[in-house]
Parts: sequence; C-alpha cells; structure tokens
Amino acid sequence: MLQGWIQIALTLLILVAITPFFGRYIARVFMRQRTILDSVLNPLDKAIFALSGVRAKEMTGWQYARAVLYSNLAMLVFIYLIFMLQGSLPFSPTGLNAPSWDLALHTAISFVTNTNQQHYSGETTYSYFSQFAALGFMMFTSAGTGIAVAIAFIRGLTGRPLGNFYVDLIQSITRILLPISLVGAILLIAAGIPETLAGPAIVPTLENPEISQAIARGPVAHFEIIKELGENGGGFFGINSAHPFENPNGFTNLIELVALLSVPTSLIVTYGIFANNLKQAWLVYSIPLAILIGFIVITTIGEYQGNPAVNALLGGQAPNLEGKEVRFGWAQSALFAVFTTASMCGAVNSMHDSFMPNGDFVTLSNLFLQIVFGGQGTGTAYLFTYLILAVFVTGLMVGRTPEFLGRKIEKREVVLASFLILLVHPIAILIPAAITLAFPEQLAGISNPGFHGLSQVIYEYASAAANNGSGFEGLGDGTLWWNLSTSFSLLAGRYIPIVALLLLADGMSRKQPVPATAGTLRTDTALFTGITAGVILILGALTFFPALALGPVAEAFQIVKGIG
Repeated sequence: MLQGWIQIALTLLILVAITPFFGRYIARVFMRQRTILDSVLNPLDKAIFALSGVRAKEMTGWQYARAVLYSNLAMLVFIYLIFMLQGSLPFSPTGLNAPSWDLALHTAISFVTNTNQQHYSGETTYSYFSQFAALGFMMFTSAGTGIAVAIAFIRGLTGRPLGNFYVDLIQSITRILLPISLVGAILLIAAGIPETLAGPAIVPTLENPEISQAIARGPVAHFEIIKELGENGGGFFGINSAHPFENPNGFTNLIELVALLSVPTSLIVTYGIFANNLKQAWLVYSIPLAILIGFIVITTIGEYQGNPAVNALLGGQAPNLEGKEVRFGWAQSALFAVFTTASMCGAVNSMHDSFMPNGDFVTLSNLFLQIVFGGQGTGTAYLFTYLILAVFVTGLMVGRTPEFLGRKIEKREVVLASFLILLVHPIAILIPAAITLAFPEQLAGISNPGFHGLSQVIYEYASAAANNGSGFEGLGDGTLWWNLSTSFSLLAGRYIPIVALLLLADGMSRKQPVPATAGTLRTDTALFTGITAGVILILGALTFFPALALGPVAEAFQIVKGIG
C-alpha cells in the first residue's frame, strides 16, 4: 500500500513542479516574447503563414468564433472523406474497408471536438493512413483549437484584444504541441512503444507452434504522446493505454500521466502572468488541485479495499484488480482514471466499468464539473467563469456592483456564465440519457442492469458532452442510436460553450477598467478562493447530484447491503 501512495505523491510533485516553468513558456509564446525555440520555429511559422495566407489581424469575439467553426467544419469534412475512402487509400496492410457512415461520422465529430470517443476498435476498423493522416492530424488541431480559445479568453478577461485564431492555432501546434510531442515520441520509442508502417506480426502461439497469430502494431509512439499531451484520449488500439504497445511499463505510464495534465495546469499560471497577478493564479490553482487530491484519495481507497462481496469469499481483503493490468496495479490504475477524467483526456490504462462505486462517483464527478483541471484550454476558461459567478454572488451579498480584474460584471456576463455552467452541459447529458433510458432494450445496450446500468448510460453522454471520450465499456455503444445521439452531445458540449466563452471574453475586453477603491472586492485572497470553491461544488452538486445518487451512490449501498 505504501508503495502505491508514494508513486501517487511523486507523480503529483512532478506535475506541480513543472507547472510554473511550462506556464511561463506558454505565456511568452502568446505575449509574443522571445522563447528558446524562436531560432528554430520562427522560419517554420513564417512559411506556414505565407502558404496559408494568414495575417495577424485582431478578431472580435464573433470573428474568432466563426474562424473556429469554419476551420473545424472544413477539417470534419476532410477526415470524414478519408474514412469513407479508406479502402482505396494507401498504408492499409490488412486491407480494411470503409466503416459504416454513422460510425465514420461519429468518429469524425469525436476527433474534431477533441473528445476521441471511440465506438470501434482501432486496429480492426481504421487503417494506418486513417489513424495518422486523419486521427493524428485532428489530435494536433483540435488540441490547438482548445489552447487558442483559452488564450483568447485570458486575453479578453485581462482587457486585451482577443487576437487572431489562425495565428494562435498555428503557434499552439508549432510552439507547444509539436516540440513536446517530438521529444515525447522519442522517449516512448526508447521505452518500447512501436513506430512502424509494417503490417501485423505473424508469430506462432505458445500453446501450439503450428498455429499462428497476428499481433497488431503500427505507427503508435507519435500517436500516443499527442493523445495524452493534447488531452485527446483516443487509442490506436481498442484497449487504449492498457495495451502493452501503447503503455508497456511504469516509465511510459509516468510520461503519459504527466502529459495528461501538463497543459491545463500550466494555463492557470499563464493567466496569472497575463493578469500580472500570480498570487491569484496560484490561489485559483489550489481549487482544482485540492479537489483532484480528494478525488484521488476517494478512488484509491475504494480500489485498495476491493469488493466486500469478493473479500468475504476470499476470507480477507484484496485490492480490486478486475479490469486492470497487473503491471500498473490498483494505485496507478486509480490515479490514471482520476487524471484522465479530470483533464478531459479520456485515455485509460484500466477499464472504468470495473471500478468500485468510489471510482465511478469520482470519474462521473470530474466529467460533471469540468474544471479539475478540465479540458484542453476550455477547462481553464470554465474555471474562471466560475470565478465570475462567485464575484456576482459575493457582490449580491454586500449590495455592490460586482467587479473582476477592474471590470464590472453585469447582466450580459452573468447570463453567459450561467448559460455555460448551468444549462448547456446538463442539457447535453441528461436529455439524451433520459430518452435512452426510456427504451433500455431498444436503445441503451446496457450490460449491467440496475444502478450500474444507469451509470453506464449517464457516463457515455457525460463523456461526450465534456469532450472526454472515456467510457464504461460494458455498454453496447456501436449502434446507429449511440453514434448519432452522442454526436449531438459532442457538438453541443464543444461549440456552444466555445462561442459563449469568446463572447464573454470579448465583452470583458471592451469594458473600461474601474479604479479600485476601499470597497472593491479582492479576488486574490484565500477567503474569496474558498467562496469560489463553494460555488463550484454547490452548483455541481445541485445539477448532477440526482444522477450520482441513483448511480454510484446507490450501487455502493447495494454492495454493502449484499454482505450485510
């Protein structure tokens, strides 16, 4: 047990230690300050700008939003055509044909939205070309889109123009994602992850040398690092980071864990540099960090203690290792589950469907809250949206017009913030889930009826709406209904909030700053940080507590009752 907790503590320490350095680097990139990579990457940026015709013209909120939507639509059509023409394209050693139109559409939408929810098994559905030219391409561009939106939101919040989406997208890729992915891919190759265009390896079985088996492989290493760094989550193989070719040992597991949260944690420090208030940034940072640590404790205790019913049969306590790889064990499996749902990545090194109710509660809560530390870029924006709501609530308490960073919070800002936090996410989850559960035999495909079956359905839509992509894989989700209904959640959960965030940031950037007075509410204090944490937990609990109570909480009582 002690070894597991030490591993968890060291991983958290590494993550916190790199945050200020990475956060400062990201700030320097987008504040157009000199960085150590300029001499190498300036020529690349100039070549891309020249070939694409991009001009660094400032955009309004609507212009930035339209640029996001138009570019993403073009990429969606591009990768959908690759999927449908897969049988005629190169680099398909197993001769895979095109998938069904609805699966191809769901996959395209899923990867464009930085969700990577997979209703298929990668090695048997998509060719090497589809994996690296379509899916791998989208892993960079969708993650870059999230970072660009976060930077635009931070600029607007701190009174600056929003910038230019195309410039921000290109520099998110060339200055952040690409260099780290290059180094990370080399480390993963050195650690045993394959990177090849050769077809499956044909080898004799151990039981009978006269019988051969095919072992899938491919260009995995470069795919794996951007999967984690960009919080994409889609696996090259069906079992994702539980596969030994995606995550063979403890070293690769550590790289992937740190990559999962490195960008969203660092963007909070980036905000502090833009706002010239690092104290507030670290106080804000403490909110998701504290929730993250609490969630890790809840999950790991449940997995270490194991299933009471199984323990009763064994006559002693044993960790819950169902659905887990022995090389990772209970501690690293639990940590990975919390990290991947906290970061909205969706990669998995164990099957979430097999976790104890503690883990189900935590992973669902992460998907509901979206700010622990949240999705690629957008999680940071959601966190500061909660700050705006907290400022509004405290302003009501003292009877003063609320202000944030010297700018008044008025009706427009409150409406947009409330719309983001209280309406869009629940609608994208609960309405399609209610329809599905109304027809359990025809639509749901639940493998485990009862409370856990409810969690399976809610999780699938929460994963889609939060742009996470992981799932309770006991669910039969490879159907027309699931492909189309989750596509609604994918699109609503991605683009409606992005547009609202950009409009909110645009409005804040246009406000005249108000001089601070003795009555101005300071937002860089421990007291206000505590109020913000309370607002986050109260709003999250009020919105989604019934789903948690009828799912993992009820399942936990059921398990206890079964051995009573």
